[in-house]
Amino acid sequence: MTSPCRFCGSTSRESFADLGMSPLSNAFVKPEKASGMEPFYPLHAFVCNACFLVQLEEFRSPDDLFREYAYLSSYSETWLGHSRTFAENMCARLRLTSNSSVVEVASNDGYLLQYFAQKNIGVLGIEPAKNAAELAREKGIPTKVCFFGETTAGELVSEGIRADLLVGNNVLAHVPDINDFVRGMKLLLAPGGLVSLEFPHLLRLMEQNQFDTIYHEHFSYFSLATARRILEFHGLSVVDVDELPTHGGSLRVFARHAEESPEIRASVQRELSIEDDFGLSRVDTYARFAERPRESKMALLSMLIDLRRAKKTIAAYGAPAKGNTLLNYCGVGVEFVDFTVDRNPQKQGCLLPGVRIPVFSPEKLEEARPDYILVLPWNLKDEIKGQLAYVRRWGCKFIIPIPEARIET
Repeated sequence: MTSPCRFCGSTSRESFADLGMSPLSNAFVKPEKASGMEPFYPLHAFVCNACFLVQLEEFRSPDDLFREYAYLSSYSETWLGHSRTFAENMCARLRLTSNSSVVEVASNDGYLLQYFAQKNIGVLGIEPAKNAAELAREKGIPTKVCFFGETTAGELVSEGIRADLLVGNNVLAHVPDINDFVRGMKLLLAPGGLVSLEFPHLLRLMEQNQFDTIYHEHFSYFSLATARRILEFHGLSVVDVDELPTHGGSLRVFARHAEESPEIRASVQRELSIEDDFGLSRVDTYARFAERPRESKMALLSMLIDLRRAKKTIAAYGAPAKGNTLLNYCGVGVEFVDFTVDRNPQKQGCLLPGVRIPVFSPEKLEEARPDYILVLPWNLKDEIKGQLAYVRRWGCKFIIPIPEARIET
């Protein structure tokens, strides 16, 4: 890695996870281009020795990655339920009214803001992906199509827009210029306002060997300590933090203007102590992680080889970005997995990047009746196993690949 740390500028760093060469995880291949070449890039995460930000080098610009985005939040019932509960809690906690303003950065297809809008609260989405923004607008959610940063925030403030609640769910990792992004949040946040950021917790990634959540669209991976350091550098104080089950274990971090001397809840120090006990303030902790993806790769391949030699048929469920990291790193193609299925019509009829496994609609499972289903969005395995309860009629079982491959009924 030749670039300095994207937060602190340090050039002192250590290898965290080297997953080889990989295609962009959301660069689905159309069948008519199946014989064409795909670009592969190094998928090698490093940790900054100064601020402990885990990060990838930027090989493609955000404009290339996110102007048209295959991931649409509303296809997960679990995520919709999570969002609905958050909206209800925030309305009560902040006493939001029709005079309040809720702004979400990376608002996707309006999956969250719709619940605030239903309560007659003013909302605005900021979303760079035109396809997702159009779906949000169809739901009646005003959406500005652009990337967020200090310039966008300044334009909104000049129009008289400030956010009483400023939300960024699973967007912090997608930002290459994190300083510009947080400066923008500081500028757009109204006096007395609250920032809410959700992101997968680096501690859980390491603890549960979630190496497949590393992909090129995720530029950075955060602990609370590092996220707090970044926010505080730009004048935002972390005042509260929640542990969440989403995405295999996430944090929801709340922040307010530092100059308002906000009250800081005990949850912040408690979480920081957990991270310190785990070793996230020591470089050697990160260095030890490197071997774990290799062990998972061997376990999954060993299982798939044994099943195929036993003449078992294997399909997959889902076409998430994490699944494409897993399959490409492990070298799992159509010789192991016949096809995958996904509820998102934009992915159906395509081939997965790199491994070229075809994507069908979920109805394909009933037709093919595989012996095993490899669950690629393993963080939603309970929801998926509930949706696919019917496959047990023919004795189908589920393969859960993370933290190490195992079979569940």
